[in-house]
Amino acid sequence: MSRWYVVNTLPHQESRAEANLSRQGYRAWLPAIRRARRHARRIDTVHAPLFPGYLFVELDIAREAWSSINGTFGVRHLLSHGERPLPVPEGFVETLRGTVDVSGEVDLAGTMRPGERVRLLAGPFADCVGTLGHLGSGGRVAILLDLLGQKVEAQVSRRMLAPAA
Repeated sequence: MSRWYVVNTLPHQESRAEANLSRQGYRAWLPAIRRARRHARRIDTVHAPLFPGYLFVELDIAREAWSSINGTFGVRHLLSHGERPLPVPEGFVETLRGTVDVSGEVDLAGTMRPGERVRLLAGPFADCVGTLGHLGSGGRVAILLDLLGQKVEAQVSRRMLAPAA
């Protein structure tokens, strides 16, 4: 029976590891989101791993030779307990894959409800935390931000939000 397992990658090598695992015939998946990146006094929105340094691989460890995963370029190691890889809880990857939008990115905003704390991922207020107001049509949402001691409502795209930790 095949299950999903976690692969720890080398720093900034997630895409390389996924490509090399796929080339070897493994079913690998790297969940990605849009994230704000500050560089040279500019803020860009980039395609980034949801879990930096990790990706998922589907294996049947009873039938497949999985030890070669640890020798794959871009891979640090398969998360294991002793000699056996540790499976991801059943349904976790399937649920996460169910949130992927048409652009191939995980849409975390689809799981949020009004009143929850959210973090802006992009734009001039990137990394600001606010409260989700209402979900509008066309992928727009209203959030309530606390700026300079006042509550300010902002309309943003759902894709610019993630649940606040």
